[in-house]
Amino acid sequence: MADLRAQHRGVRKSIRRRVKRVVKSTSFIQGEEVAVFEKNLARYLGAKHVIGCASGTDALQIALMALDLQPGDEVIIPAFTFVSAIEVTTILGLKPVLVDINPDTFTLDPLQVKQAVTPRTKAIIATHLFGQCCDMTSMMEIAEQNGLFVIEDACQAIGSEYILREGVGELQLGPFTYNYTCTPQGIRKMAGAVGHIGCFSFFPTKNLGCYGDGGALCTQLDDLADKIRKIASHGASPKYFHTYVGLNSRLDTIQAAVLNAHLPRLNRYNRRRQEIARYYDRSFVSCMQLKVPGRSPHSTHTFHQYCLLCRSERERNALRFHLESLNIPSMVYYPLPLHLQEAYANLNYREGDFPVAESTCRRILAIPVHPWLSKKQIRYIRRNVLNFFE
Repeated sequence: MADLRAQHRGVRKSIRRRVKRVVKSTSFIQGEEVAVFEKNLARYLGAKHVIGCASGTDALQIALMALDLQPGDEVIIPAFTFVSAIEVTTILGLKPVLVDINPDTFTLDPLQVKQAVTPRTKAIIATHLFGQCCDMTSMMEIAEQNGLFVIEDACQAIGSEYILREGVGELQLGPFTYNYTCTPQGIRKMAGAVGHIGCFSFFPTKNLGCYGDGGALCTQLDDLADKIRKIASHGASPKYFHTYVGLNSRLDTIQAAVLNAHLPRLNRYNRRRQEIARYYDRSFVSCMQLKVPGRSPHSTHTFHQYCLLCRSERERNALRFHLESLNIPSMVYYPLPLHLQEAYANLNYREGDFPVAESTCRRILAIPVHPWLSKKQIRYIRRNVLNFFE
């Protein structure tokens, strides 16, 4: 599903040079490469502040901690996503409130988010799944109407663009005002830089990955950025003076050096993913047994994963077995929705509560879309997927 060796070959000289400099400096924690990466990523995202941390999961936990939520406060989360969002919400004593997803884009359904808001609701975790942004205009409008925070889980969507609005004028979303002029593309913001806090993961197989765990948060708000930075370093600044209860969650210097080598190449990586996805679309759109990934009119798609939907779980599993027999990898993201996971049985959700998420888990299959696939490999994948149905 990924080719990290091929990725490394294209950037190894830059990484070696940067890592050698880190080792020589011995500044392994909070070294110069971390500050450089935070500055570079902030510029790339169009964000005022970026703060590195130890993982995408930590980024979500730090975001919730920075908002001063109290035990029992409710946080709206999609029922279909990776476990991190519900995990950190539960750890902090908050109440996860799950909602169903849009069947085409796999992201939060705004109508169901609106219906899930109660007086105890304090935040929405808006997950940009598989590389495509959810409807952030709706999320921010719901938040503004109800006094909520919006945390963008952009761990799978770095480099995607959210299209706010076309035309001329001023747009107010929560505490942020956007002035814009008429362009063919409308006003765009990078995934993670629209809500109150954006969270990123640099797990090795992400579109922007390091050589271990790593993460970051971004925000436009000065006070929130200062608090996030302190929480990520034991709640302290200066050292040994602890303002907040915090974590030991810092992006280490060697991982920042790796990320600094990859960041200038991120757009090129994403364009290649998009090219492969377009080829798959053309190949599979006429296959009646498959549904290609839907596209949101509000977002570009950077295809952390390219996910097909089969007609049934049985057919999906048979297709996966067929591909495996031909040395074609595939993955099920995700085999079980959050409300049916044993760890969260105490939330008292039942099978049937979120039918779109449940159906998606039974039918979804991801095929390789990473930038280092050769034309021969892509054609081989296409041919054998279609051969299965023919």
